[in-house]
Amino acid sequence: MKLRMTSALVGALVFATAAAAQDDTIKVGVLHSLSGTMAISETTLKDTVLMMVEAQNAKGGVLGKQLEAVVVDPASDWPLFAEKARELLTVENVDVIFGCWTSVSRKSVLPVIEELNGLLFYPVQYEGEESSKNVFYTGAAPNQQAIPATDYFLDELGVEKFALLGTDYVYPRTTNNILEAYLKDKGIAEEDIFVNYTPFGHSDWSKIVSDVVALGADGKKVGVISTINGDANIGFYKELAAAGISADDIPVVAFSVGEEELSGLDTSNLVGHLAAWNYFQSADSPENAAFIEGWHEFIGDESRVTNDPMEATYIGFNMWVEAVEAAGTTDVDAVAKAMIGLETPNLTGSTATMLPNHHLTKPVLIGEITEDGQFDIISQTDPVPGDAWTDYLPESAVLTSDWIDLECGMYNTETDTCVQIKSNY
Repeated sequence: MKLRMTSALVGALVFATAAAAQDDTIKVGVLHSLSGTMAISETTLKDTVLMMVEAQNAKGGVLGKQLEAVVVDPASDWPLFAEKARELLTVENVDVIFGCWTSVSRKSVLPVIEELNGLLFYPVQYEGEESSKNVFYTGAAPNQQAIPATDYFLDELGVEKFALLGTDYVYPRTTNNILEAYLKDKGIAEEDIFVNYTPFGHSDWSKIVSDVVALGADGKKVGVISTINGDANIGFYKELAAAGISADDIPVVAFSVGEEELSGLDTSNLVGHLAAWNYFQSADSPENAAFIEGWHEFIGDESRVTNDPMEATYIGFNMWVEAVEAAGTTDVDAVAKAMIGLETPNLTGSTATMLPNHHLTKPVLIGEITEDGQFDIISQTDPVPGDAWTDYLPESAVLTSDWIDLECGMYNTETDTCVQIKSNY
């Protein structure tokens, strides 16, 4: 007896086979700009996630299933980040998203993630003032980067006047609000703090650099704290060099310039300028050596550098895998609960711990630019717990975040109430 299959039956079988195949994979969303002004920084993070997915699949995947990366390009267009996040969650049905660089992109994605109960791992230093149940912040909060870098300028370099230069969006503006309050608390006069913002992709830095130089006309030591993001950094550092400004004259400490950004610059004139991160490629640890070797093997180019957001991606990815295995499911609520308290080696020789406020413990490193585009680590702390709400803004000093005992990301300790998080976007 022969079995004849109708077209409807064939279609049903094909659909069932496709659905079964989909059920056999766990989808990982990758939400990073591959074009536009932020591609200089974000493309590498896309590659980092793909490397981690490949390595995990080689180990047998997660929960007995292979991981499948779904890559989209929000193209440095902040509203497009929200659209692409929605696409990943509703069309592609991803189980987790690794993505965003700028805070404005994260703020754009946040309401979508919370509405659809998605899960986002955000791997870049940011301004704090946020804690969402749907986001794990694996980059630095201000107390793990901006405040320690400012202390270094004050205590080690004797800086007396500060130029706070940033790209015009929420991260630089909020960070600089925190730093202005902190500097005034340290006795720095308001007139000794120069603040300037420029748009993404800004290229003409001559007037701004002249203003910074003029700040030190009275002989006081000037330092630049840079929250300039993306390819605007190229023009800024080139103008410094063209003006003959060395790190001895006016030191710059950057929060968004790492090895990747320096790889496109002539660093001979930048020697001695600084960056504050929680990881540098030059970190001496067995974990880092293995990571760098794996990166070069994956990317097929031994000249490609590593950087801090790559380490934050590495930590977040490893913690997510561990949390999924512990929970026995990719269900967002179960995974988020399993994340709290997880510990995993970082790449600088210590341990990262996920806190109830969805932030990590991270060491603070100050690096000095060397001629080869790397950083000489000149200061390193033990891991510091990330603080979601700064102590230096009055409205934030009374807030805390705890997603375990308080089940709240914005708990007012004076009124003992959980209040709605207000977006800075």
